[in-house]
Amino acid sequence: MNENIPFNKPFLTGREIARIEDALRGGKLSGDGPYTTACSKFIEEKTGAKKALLTHSGTAALEMAVILAGIQPGDEVILPSYTFVSTATAFVLRGAIPVFCDVRADTLNIDEAKIEELITKKTRAIVPVHYAGVSCEMNKILDLADSYGLAIIEDAAQGIMSTYHGSHLGSIGNYGCYSFHETKNIISGEGGALLLREEKDIERAEIIREKGTNRSRFLRGQVDKYTWVDVGSSYLPSEMVAAFLMAQLERADWITKRRLELWDIYYRELDVLEAQGLVKLPIIPEGCVHNGHIFYLLLPSLEVRTKFIEKMKEAGIGCHFHYQSLHSSPYGLRVGKTPSPMEVTERASDCLVRLPLWVGLESHIDRVISQTIRTIKSLV
Repeated sequence: MNENIPFNKPFLTGREIARIEDALRGGKLSGDGPYTTACSKFIEEKTGAKKALLTHSGTAALEMAVILAGIQPGDEVILPSYTFVSTATAFVLRGAIPVFCDVRADTLNIDEAKIEELITKKTRAIVPVHYAGVSCEMNKILDLADSYGLAIIEDAAQGIMSTYHGSHLGSIGNYGCYSFHETKNIISGEGGALLLREEKDIERAEIIREKGTNRSRFLRGQVDKYTWVDVGSSYLPSEMVAAFLMAQLERADWITKRRLELWDIYYRELDVLEAQGLVKLPIIPEGCVHNGHIFYLLLPSLEVRTKFIEKMKEAGIGCHFHYQSLHSSPYGLRVGKTPSPMEVTERASDCLVRLPLWVGLESHIDRVISQTIRTIKSLV
């Protein structure tokens, strides 16, 4: 009998426990110890960001970015509806209004051609979300932000190790946010990072991250005591989390290579389904180098997708849909604005299915592919 193939299986490099034990022996268990510093330096050197600050989640990084951008109650921010709820809630917590924009049919990223019509006197930021680790059309978004004086907050939760015309995702906008949740490519169980493009934001970001105090300056010997100087919260991860993450970052290039190899196998073997008009496969635009985070199929209808997931589950293979559109969610309807049609978003919410993709899937991928082909041909 074939063993079950899970949708996701967190990958361990084999050095995580040793790194955590080293952190324990070092006696520094709270945030901003040697491993936190080492992880931040790694991300800065890899991405070219002016500063990288580890956080306890990608959500925390988004919340910090919102504060740094000066978002106030009543401000509007433009973001895709096809995204995880944290992209919106980080702004709603500050009293801002999410203005939902449709996504492109090819990448499922925010449709840059539809952003300008949503800009009003209240707009303060654009939030590109790099779906599946594939970049949004950042040059156009940068031009719009510059023309209207808007901040860009990159939700690059899925985008570590991906680039856009040579620039790492998360380092292009004013602020970039990574996630190291166990479902991501590089993991620490829970965790995240805030990337800063400009020097002027570093000191305040450190204060916000340290509960609104200037403790970071105190630890560097720049002040003789620390005190409450601004708004903030407890956004630091523990040193054990950072130690785990360091073991992952050290293998980041290798992990990315392995995931891309799996992604390429899927694309090559499932292209026959697209050629027959049964599904649509992901598209990677010119100038975008992705990280193999997600491999998805767009099926003809919600009914077909529901039956596909059920039949794959019966065959012992875990396949998942993804986001349900925020603009039509109960809370999105209450607090957001949807000024224009959301046809592509609604189709993706109904029709997209994700196939298993994790390091170690190599010995199972042929079975996933053959079952996928059989199942789709039986349904479409």
